[in-house]
Amino acid sequence: MDEKPSTRKSPEFCSLRYGLAFIMHFSNFTMITQRVSLSIAIIAMVNSTQQPGLLNTSTERPLAFTFNHSNRSIREVNTAEGMAWTGQFTIWAKWAPPLERSKLTSIAGSGASFGSFIILCVGGLISQALGWPFIFYIFGSIGCVCCLLWFTVIYDDPLHHPCISIREKEHIVSSLAQQSSSPRRSVPIKSMVRCLPLWAIFTGFFSHFWLCTIIITYLPTYISSVLRVNIRDSGVLSSLPFIAAASCTILGGQLADFLLSRNLLRLITVRKLFSSLGLLLPSLCAVALPFVASSYTTTIILLILIPGTSNLCDSGFIINTLDVAPRYASFLMGISRGFGLIAGIISSTATGFLISQDSVSGWRNVFFLAAAVNMFGLVFYLTFGQAEIQHWAKERTLTRL
Repeated sequence: MDEKPSTRKSPEFCSLRYGLAFIMHFSNFTMITQRVSLSIAIIAMVNSTQQPGLLNTSTERPLAFTFNHSNRSIREVNTAEGMAWTGQFTIWAKWAPPLERSKLTSIAGSGASFGSFIILCVGGLISQALGWPFIFYIFGSIGCVCCLLWFTVIYDDPLHHPCISIREKEHIVSSLAQQSSSPRRSVPIKSMVRCLPLWAIFTGFFSHFWLCTIIITYLPTYISSVLRVNIRDSGVLSSLPFIAAASCTILGGQLADFLLSRNLLRLITVRKLFSSLGLLLPSLCAVALPFVASSYTTTIILLILIPGTSNLCDSGFIINTLDVAPRYASFLMGISRGFGLIAGIISSTATGFLISQDSVSGWRNVFFLAAAVNMFGLVFYLTFGQAEIQHWAKERTLTRL
């Protein structure tokens, strides 16, 4: 049975914990803009040496050497940002009351989608108008401001924050009283490996990132090859899916916590409901894409809906580690992201191979395969997913290797 968390009233959007959520939103915004800025700047640098003033999202084979060398920088940025992203869940384990976890994490996480929308809209324009170095100057400066806010405002837990109100501190501490608070001395690896609810989360991440990576990586290619649209002149068009994703992330978090606070659904039911919506709906849209390729409007709508509906998973298995093992949330989020990274590598490689064989049948196979992976992840999560704190994650439970 799911334990009913406290429903004690406390101020929300004027509270410190929501301030932390918006700072993390800003942090995720900054990280994704810097990551995408690197990709945009690389293209601009290469093109400026061949055809000055021209920014194109496609490159020819002679440029492969340059892009291979840029991969090291991209990997280093991704590694650093991955640690920052997973570290946020350590903070939420001590700051987010159970009935507000979906809201707080969705507000923070939506910064990545909003950042993608902004950088795709203005990145090319900045490069053309001011030069590619200004992409780094502008978004690097924003990152410095974000760091200043982070080091000034973010604390490990509410007990040691100098600016938190007594009422809010008591509300957070009392709502988390049922969770273990003793410092962990070791990570129970063996118990984690044998835990099917964890594997359900990992499988969900793998399925989710499989399709998301395809959309993020190959969206410009699909629009250019299928819709015959010049991405250089349609940055707003290629960024629309990400503003939809940011909106759905926040709305999904609000709806999930509304259902919990009103006791309309159990916690595990909410997690499985939003996981189902986040895996099933984008799969249906992806399967439909090859059959509506002749309709420009319908194709664009489906491309917008895929990342939008996919981000409903943020209120499902994405934050499920906070439910099943809050003490190890950061560590487990790192493992989950690792599964997502593996899925992204495999899916992007498979997509490139399939569309290189035959464009029409290739895209159809890409979307059918992505839908199949999503369905596997959904069935596995619905079967083995849980929301109770696992026995090895509770206080005074220690498993040694």
